[in-house]
Amino acid sequence: MEYFLNEQQKTMQNLARRIAEERILPVRAELDEREDFPWEIMKDLADSDMFRVFIPEEYEGLGGGCFDLCLVVEELSRACAAIAVSYAAVDLGITPLLQYGTEEQKQKYLPDVAAGKRLAAFALTEPTAGSDASAIKTTAERVNGGYLLNGTKQFITNGGEAEIYTVIALTDKARGARGATALLVEKGTPGFSFGKKEKKLGIRASATRELIFRNCLVPEENIIAKEGMGFIVTMKLFDMSRPGIGAQAVGLAQGALEVAVNYACQRVQFGHPIYSLQAVQHMLADMAIQVEAARALVYATARTVDSGARSVSEESAMAKVFASDMAMKVTTDAVQILGGAGYMRDYPVEKMMRDAKITQIYEGTNQVLRNVVALELRKRRARRE
Repeated sequence: MEYFLNEQQKTMQNLARRIAEERILPVRAELDEREDFPWEIMKDLADSDMFRVFIPEEYEGLGGGCFDLCLVVEELSRACAAIAVSYAAVDLGITPLLQYGTEEQKQKYLPDVAAGKRLAAFALTEPTAGSDASAIKTTAERVNGGYLLNGTKQFITNGGEAEIYTVIALTDKARGARGATALLVEKGTPGFSFGKKEKKLGIRASATRELIFRNCLVPEENIIAKEGMGFIVTMKLFDMSRPGIGAQAVGLAQGALEVAVNYACQRVQFGHPIYSLQAVQHMLADMAIQVEAARALVYATARTVDSGARSVSEESAMAKVFASDMAMKVTTDAVQILGGAGYMRDYPVEKMMRDAKITQIYEGTNQVLRNVVALELRKRRARRE
C-alpha cells in the first residue's frame, strides 16, 4: 500500500533495509546462537545516522517522530527482531528526557545518543512489578546532594550495555504510584551494578539484565520532571512507544511471510511446487492480509502519536495487541508451511517464531492492554450519556 512517505522517510526506510539485508542477515543466526550483543551492527546504525532519527534537530538529530522510528524498526525486524529492539530500546530510554527533561539534561545527553556514542535503557520492571507498574519497590531517598537509590530492576532491555538509564523509583512510599519519580542514572555510578544476563527463548542477541542499586547516589539535577511524576512519565512513555512494538511485530511477520512464499515456490511435492496447493495459497493469502492490516493500524497510530493528540492510550494498545498477535500467528504459520525444515535452525522462521512471542508480553501484556482498550470504551460511552 502507498503510505505517502516524504523523501527523508523514504531515505531512512531504504537505508535501514540495506543495513538489514547487507549487515544483519549474514550474522543473525550466529548472534542468536551465541547470544552476543550486536555491537558491530549498533556501530553501523550509528555511522548511518539511525540514532539521529528520533532526536530533535536542535540536539544534532533528524527530528523524526514515532512514525519515522517505526519505519526503521520494521525494516530491521524483517531481518532480526533482537537487533531491532536493541536499537528501539534506546528511544525508549531517552523519550522521558525528550518529553520532560530540562534543557541542561538534554544538552548533556542527547547529542551523544544521536551520534550513537551512548546507548540508553528504561528501567521499570521489578520482581514484583511487571504489567502492574504501581507495584515497584525500588526507593530513592532524598539526602544531601541528591537521592540514595536502593532496589532491583529486572528484565531490562540493553541492561549492562547502555550507558544512560531512566529509572523509576519511589521517593514517597506512602503515596504509592503517586510517589514514583523518574531519575537519570549513568553506568559506572558507585552503587550501581548488574546481575546476570538472562537466557531467553527469543531475541537472544538483545541484552536483558538485572539492575542492582545499593546506596547509589543520584544527583538532584538528574530528576526527570519532578518528584511524584514518575508514573505519569511512564504511562505517557508507553503510549508513545507501543506502536514501536507493533512495528517490530509487523517487520517480523513480513520477514516470515517472505521466507514462506519463497519456500512454497521452490519446494516440490507431488510433482508440483507446494505453492500450487490451494491450502498453502490460502494460508499465505491470510498471512499477507494480516500483515498489511497490522501495518496500516501501526502506521495510523504512530501518526496519531506524532500529531500531538492528548490521549493515544487506546490506539497504542490496539496497535500493539493486534500486531503482536498477528506476528505470533504468521510466524507459526510460516513454520507450518516450511514443515520439517521450518522446525530446523537452518531456516530463519523458527527464530522468528521464538522472537515473536515476546511482542505479546513486553511493554504491557496483551491481556492487560485489552483491559486498557475496554476501559477507554467505557469512558467513551460515559461521555455520550
